[in-house]
Amino acid sequence: MKLLVTGGAGFIGSHLCANLLTQGHEVICVDNFFTGSKSNIQDLITNPKFQLIEHDVTSPLNMKVDGIFNLACPASPVQYQKNPVETLKTSVVGSLNMLNLAKSNNARILQASTSEVYGDPEVSPQPEKYWGNVNPIGTRSCYDEGKRAAETLFMDFHRLYGTDIRIARIFNTYGPNMAVNDGRVVSNFINNAISNEPINLYGDGSQTRTFCYVNDLVEGLVQLFFTEKIHEPVNLGGIEEISIKSLAEQVIKLTGANIKIIQSKLPQDDPKKRKPDITNAKELLGWQPKTLREDGLTNTIRYFSNLKENSYG
Repeated sequence: MKLLVTGGAGFIGSHLCANLLTQGHEVICVDNFFTGSKSNIQDLITNPKFQLIEHDVTSPLNMKVDGIFNLACPASPVQYQKNPVETLKTSVVGSLNMLNLAKSNNARILQASTSEVYGDPEVSPQPEKYWGNVNPIGTRSCYDEGKRAAETLFMDFHRLYGTDIRIARIFNTYGPNMAVNDGRVVSNFINNAISNEPINLYGDGSQTRTFCYVNDLVEGLVQLFFTEKIHEPVNLGGIEEISIKSLAEQVIKLTGANIKIIQSKLPQDDPKKRKPDITNAKELLGWQPKTLREDGLTNTIRYFSNLKENSYG
């Protein structure tokens, strides 16, 4: 198939492009490089089935494709709060443009949604039927509400035009190709540890998360895309809950760093709990994460350590 991946030079997108190429598909990677990086796809450039187009999805795109993975959007608070209007525009206008492209090609399209649609949840774990507890005017709203609006567009295109949609609600994901300065908790902790700098906890670190290694997450996206007749949202994420403080302690242990853990103010609307109910992913896709957190963190530590060494080289 000829498959378009928007945000294909980003953290998850680059792994997705590599996975699809391995399966023999043609891959068109579209990215405006606001948060994506050409280094993430450097090994793919020479593949004759890979094409890179620098483009912003807020402008329409016209091409022949068999399917679309819509991953274009900054996904970490540090990045999406830099220009909240553009973030919201990417989710809404960008999704509308990609849906129109899918409609004109009669192509299947997958939306990379997010666990942020659940906000600061009052239910844990969060099933897909939970509507969420989201602040519509907070500092995170450009992302949270943008992704919620994108899901609305996807469902309306399916109902109005019969567009063959998929919606993946992605929970915390980590692994190689994360940006050093993206503000995500795993990359922050690892880079502080390998630089022998204190790890900063927001609040007392009692808030909990689950974490999914990127290879597992990409397998889930691919399985969802190629499974027939699933149009409702599906959660994809890790299921082993851990406090942020415990994660910091595990990173310190794995890196062998001798550093302190300090505390700072909890950001606005930071969720106290975030854990997916992945019953639907298990039953409909036969999917669940396989990588142990210790193994995934070890691989990610190795990636960032190599980056650090090369930057000094």
